[in-house]
Amino acid sequence: MELIKQNTQSQIIKLLLIVFFSSVVLAISAKIKIPFYPVPMTMQTFVVLFLGMSFGYKIALSSVTLYLFEGIIGFPVFSNSPEKGIGLAYFTAQTMGYLIGFLSACFLASFVRLNDNYFIIFIKLILSVSTIYIFGVLWLGTLIGWDKPIFELGVIPFLLAEIFKISLLTILAKKIYKLRKII
Repeated sequence: MELIKQNTQSQIIKLLLIVFFSSVVLAISAKIKIPFYPVPMTMQTFVVLFLGMSFGYKIALSSVTLYLFEGIIGFPVFSNSPEKGIGLAYFTAQTMGYLIGFLSACFLASFVRLNDNYFIIFIKLILSVSTIYIFGVLWLGTLIGWDKPIFELGVIPFLLAEIFKISLLTILAKKIYKLRKII
């Protein structure tokens, strides 16, 4: 009985460490800006989808939730913080919908399976990342007004970078999926 209790405790500690370090990797991915046309690319959506694919939805959702909580309480983990603000003020600005969309994207990305072919993986990842932009555009339109060119401001500049990241994840998917066996 004692051995089972120790094993359970070590498993919980392992999972908590994975969640913590995943939130750190997500924060780092927000800070690295890669020159890309027409806007600089961060690797946040790549990491969000990667977390869902590699660790499943429970760990991915926990990691993204921790990341969002860190940002809301004032840690400068978001892409343009502290330059453009921190905490709840930054969170509820223009990017809130996209940040909330991270939750749905990592959840949906967790449904990528090892036996899926590359086309199915690509489609699942497109659908996953699309939820980020759906939430983002809904919030952006609510915030700045629906009379503005919301789609041109909040989606089009990022499409090329997203296709690149999703293509890379699709190619790496079979290797990424093997990380689930670690847990």
